[in-house]
Amino acid sequence: MPTDTQIIIRLLLTLVVSGLIGLERQVHRRDAGLRTHILVALGSCLIMLTSLYVFDIYKDQVPLDPVRIAAGVVTGIGFLGAGTIIRESDRVRGLTTAASLWVVAGIGLAIGVGCIKIAVYTTVLVLLSLHFLRYLEIPLSKEAKNGV
Repeated sequence: MPTDTQIIIRLLLTLVVSGLIGLERQVHRRDAGLRTHILVALGSCLIMLTSLYVFDIYKDQVPLDPVRIAAGVVTGIGFLGAGTIIRESDRVRGLTTAASLWVVAGIGLAIGVGCIKIAVYTTVLVLLSLHFLRYLEIPLSKEAKNGV
């Protein structure tokens, strides 16, 4: 089981990395922004830390699988993400925000279990994807609309 200091570090790191992704969404005026992303990731981190704690307490008494709780998080976040998706007459909005909520849940789970490097690398890749691929998407969308 992680020490209290490790737990605090994991929670703070979760706040920072999910906050960066949430800030990017907030800057682009998306419904699920800074606070939503932070809360999803912190909740995921907390659930993973709790899973580890429960596993540590009962490992010699009952067969437990701490990953099962994480699987529940992934399923639950799917429902939350679905709430951000809106269909308008000829297009769908919110898919990227739903995906970013799903990935910050994964980042929170990774940090909760102690996979710090993976979580930080994933955060960087998500930020790069959200920020820079936007500039590639715009011309591609225009070409698709014009039938090119």
